Amino acid sequence: MKRVFDLALALVATLFLTLPALIVALAVRLTSPGPALYWSDRAGCQNRIFKMPKFRSMRIDTPAVATHLLQNPDQWLTPIGPFLRKSSLDELPQLWSILRGDMSFVGPRPALFNQHDLIALRTERGVHELVPGLTGWAQINGRDELPISKKVQLDEEYLQRRSFFFDLKILWITGLKVLARDGVSH
Repeated sequence: MKRVFDLALALVATLFLTLPALIVALAVRLTSPGPALYWSDRAGCQNRIFKMPKFRSMRIDTPAVATHLLQNPDQWLTPIGPFLRKSSLDELPQLWSILRGDMSFVGPRPALFNQHDLIALRTERGVHELVPGLTGWAQINGRDELPISKKVQLDEEYLQRRSFFFDLKILWITGLKVLARDGVSH
């Protein structure tokens, strides 16, 4: 049922968000050199690596590490990068990953391929068996501000509590937090 819900919602969202996505892609291209999309290697279900698209909010020469590991991450942002991140518009291309089945709307956020500490903790707790999500329980309970151990604790709580109605609750709270631009550090 979760996969059917993901497909249906992703198709509807794609219909409504195609024009805004095209405008964002154009804005990215006009404000910084390089492609509009950034494809990052992410750990998916069973730690299988997949390519996850995002609208590029950072310069093309940015090191491929988690933002919190960059020294002075703001220096790497494109002119519209802060807006894309705070509005979560940089996440729109992930509808493609949901349609492909690499991601779900709700689940733990996919770790970067080189976030070995996060991947190891998730594997230890069984969280790696979940399809990663566009949003998740950890996302709405702290997002960028959480230490890795707390993220994994919340991911494990999601693993134990997951249900269709819990997913709907997480989606609702995500919408409220995105509108309030809550929990985004960069």
